[in-house]
Amino acid sequence: MKFIKYLESISGVSIYPMASLLIFSVFFLLAAFWALKADKRMMDSISHIPLDNDEPKNQ
Repeated sequence: MKFIKYLESISGVSIYPMASLLIFSVFFLLAAFWALKADKRMMDSISHIPLDNDEPKNQ
């Protein structure tokens, strides 16, 4: 039995793709809004985190 047959047997399955698209869209818009409105000094400090070598590595 193919996977599509399992999906066809679930009642109301058509709501799941729309719900997942809505959740993704809301998350993406919120993340974009936060990135555009965030403090520029904070974003600059966050962008330099991978380059900071001030702390010794735990070995």
